[in-house]
Amino acid sequence: MNFQEIIQRLQNFWATQGCVLLQPMDMPVGAGTFHPATFLRAIGPEPWRAAYVQPSRRPTDGRYGDNPNRLQHYYQFQAVLKPNPSNLQDLYLESLAVLGIDPKLQDIRFVEDDWESPTLGAWGLGWEVWLNGMEVTQFTYFQQVGGLDCHPVMGEVTYGLERLAMYLQGVESVYDLIWTPGVLYGDVFHQNEVEQSRYNFEMAPVDDLFQRFDRAEADCRKLLEHKLPLPAYERVLDCSHTFNLLDARHAIGVNERARFIGRVRGLAKGVAEIYAEARAELGHPLLRSE
Repeated sequence: MNFQEIIQRLQNFWATQGCVLLQPMDMPVGAGTFHPATFLRAIGPEPWRAAYVQPSRRPTDGRYGDNPNRLQHYYQFQAVLKPNPSNLQDLYLESLAVLGIDPKLQDIRFVEDDWESPTLGAWGLGWEVWLNGMEVTQFTYFQQVGGLDCHPVMGEVTYGLERLAMYLQGVESVYDLIWTPGVLYGDVFHQNEVEQSRYNFEMAPVDDLFQRFDRAEADCRKLLEHKLPLPAYERVLDCSHTFNLLDARHAIGVNERARFIGRVRGLAKGVAEIYAEARAELGHPLLRSE
């Protein structure tokens, strides 16, 4: 099964569970959780189901294309369901069967692993899913987002697409994955890994990045004053990715690191509060669908 087919089968499966099929967030983010369809939709009482692929960027994980399974740009498939259904784990196992993985014949383990995002002020109870000794999925049941309690709880299933594909195709290097017949993962992304690693570690302009962070932070606060949580949240994402680039450039010390994380968390908290107010003023329109 090639990489494209895995995505298509997961999309089709979760669509049958009532999920809105969305496109990736069109900004650099560190994980699918940063997509507004997860972070913002976890807030408040409205029901929500969505699924999407999210390219995820973690600058410090780059290895110049030399590591067979470590990348600074990779893919997650995310499904979120709110309120969290009692059979979410069963649905997940059904989704594996759609990929040709028979849960009865494979060693599938749910290993407790609670999740936290300090920059988003978010945390949840969770489990890693191990398939024959390799982590391929993360389950999270959100308890807080942006410092706000989640009522009802949103369930999140995050698939590591490259790891799943490596298992299904039986390859040892991500670059040997078949993306589609005649095209390998390496054909699509190896050059990107080499060049982006060089940018992340060597070329990203430190002084400009500090200024970019400050500008995005100031813009976010101004937008919050004007009660515009959606564009304000995009500025939070700007700050988060800029911080990650500064981290890759070793431009932030230990004490400064904690302070920068606190600055991003403060912005995320402000966005969450204003977003909750905005949805309440709209009368929580998605409650109509219940």
